[in-house]
Amino acid sequence: MRRVFAGAAVTAAFGLSACSTPHLFGSRSGNVPNPSQAASVSVNGYLWRASLDTLSFMPLASADPYGGVIITDWYVNPEKPDERFKCTVYILDARLRADGLNVTVFKQAKDAAGGWVDAPAAAQTETDLENAILTRARQLRLSNIKG
Repeated sequence: MRRVFAGAAVTAAFGLSACSTPHLFGSRSGNVPNPSQAASVSVNGYLWRASLDTLSFMPLASADPYGGVIITDWYVNPEKPDERFKCTVYILDARLRADGLNVTVFKQAKDAAGGWVDAPAAAQTETDLENAILTRARQLRLSNIKG
């Protein structure tokens, strides 16, 4: 039974590594750790806390600290009620590194009938959010070091 489970874990890990979506196991470079490491995926605590802090203005839909995934619900800026945003944050590494974080932003705008339709979000928005999270994570780490 244990060998069947290990074989399934290896198959799942290799199957996920071939996807074009962010890798759940390993880094963006495509490196997949051995199956014994796959069961103990951990995320960087500073990146986790910084992500929650940075996105605290948006309603939270889901947060998985073991898998390192944060999903917000739709947020409408009161100053622009005709558009809304939703974010997904993937923390991909246990180390505090820039490539250990991936933010995806979804945008919708109201059409003439008042319904929400998908619209392209500026790529700079994702980069700005990643940079804000990384800055906050560094601040948290420095405050922890200083005592």
